[in-house]
Amino acid sequence: MDATSLVIVAVVAAVPLVGAVFLAMFLIGAQREMSGRIAQIAESTAANQADLRRTLDERLDGVTRRLGEGLEQSAIRTAETLGDLKKHLDVLDAAQKNITELSGHVVGLQDILANKQARGAFGEIQLHDLVQSALPPSAYEFQATLSNNRRADCLIKLPNPPGPIVVDAKFPLESYHALRSAENETARTAATRSFAQDILRHVSDIADRYIVPGETAESALMFLPAEAVYAELHANFPGTLEQSFRRRVWIVSPTTLMATLNTVRAILRDAQMREQAGVVQREVQALLKDVLRLDDRVSKLHRHFDQAGEDMRQIRISTEKVIKRGENIENLQIGDSEAGVEGPDAQIHQLPPRERDAG
Repeated sequence: MDATSLVIVAVVAAVPLVGAVFLAMFLIGAQREMSGRIAQIAESTAANQADLRRTLDERLDGVTRRLGEGLEQSAIRTAETLGDLKKHLDVLDAAQKNITELSGHVVGLQDILANKQARGAFGEIQLHDLVQSALPPSAYEFQATLSNNRRADCLIKLPNPPGPIVVDAKFPLESYHALRSAENETARTAATRSFAQDILRHVSDIADRYIVPGETAESALMFLPAEAVYAELHANFPGTLEQSFRRRVWIVSPTTLMATLNTVRAILRDAQMREQAGVVQREVQALLKDVLRLDDRVSKLHRHFDQAGEDMRQIRISTEKVIKRGENIENLQIGDSEAGVEGPDAQIHQLPPRERDAG
């Protein structure tokens, strides 16, 4: 092998080594540059993390503060709400107590209405209150005994006609309850028939017991202290009402009874006015006589005043004459001192005849 070939072989063998050296130097430089960038990135990241941590701390503090304020306000509102709730619960407790008491009263009322004697007493008490509030004490009597020995719950003393009228406060209730609680058409039909029969039976008893010819009015009142029974009767039992009208028994409820009592009060007031009409007429006649007597005395007094006026006029005339005579006498005295006449008597005779004879 010649020298040229050796040189070529050496060059060819050295080329990879030189390349490896340059590559190693390039890699070292790139590594240093990468380390510097990594250091910068690390510093930048540390600064960003510090800013992020500070921002997070500030926001966390704000959130914590707002959360604390919100919790405090929520606690205040919750306390107020609980206080209001307690007040409402107290009101509900009081209402519950009232409802319990009312339930007891309702049960007691049901017990009263279930018993015929107690129901009659209940109706009489309500009737007593209505009559007492609408009429004067002299216009009614409770538990009045009639000539047939029947005792009326209330006797309203109306003048003749129509005369005293009886109000009965007992009423049938069992058949009405059966009517309201009927569950089928058969039960309702039976309850309707029973209710109408009970009403008519009570109407007949009132007509036979409390309409006494020559003692009471020709009619009587049947008082139903329950508006529901009265409404049911007028809504669904017109035939029963017609029969009660024929027996001259008028069925009334608390509302209609109050209207009836107001009419009775007007009738009593009119009757009292008629009773007092004679007394009023006699008093008016006596008053007219007194007026005529007063007129006569005024006339006499007027004549006295006229006579006194005439006397005063005459006195005035006499006074004027006396004054004029005094003036004439004064003039005569002056004339005597100046003219030298003989005396006052001569001057008097010189006066005109009218003045000399007047007075």
